[in-house]
Amino acid sequence: MNKKKKQPRTVISNKEARQLRALGHHLTPLAMLGREGLSDAVLASVDVLLSKRELIKVKVQNNCPLDRNGAAGELSLATGAAVAQVIGGMILLYRPNPDLVADKRIQFS
Repeated sequence: MNKKKKQPRTVISNKEARQLRALGHHLTPLAMLGREGLSDAVLASVDVLLSKRELIKVKVQNNCPLDRNGAAGELSLATGAAVAQVIGGMILLYRPNPDLVADKRIQFS
């Protein structure tokens, strides 16, 4: 597993989770968990993706050794992201990035 220092976990409210689910509905999965599960390479790529975008979808394939809820929890702990949704084989992760340009950041209403 990932030996990097874990980031503090992001916490979101129910209202924020609803807004994130609406924003994430049309997103394409950018990372996939396959037969190797949560390898260091997958964790590193998810971390990079969350740095570039605050909201990403991760697909859990059928051959993944982890169940989708377990994978979501592990991803959340390893990256410091909040799990906005787990539905079907998809995990929606959110981690705010204050370094992003203001128009690319997610604004909650």
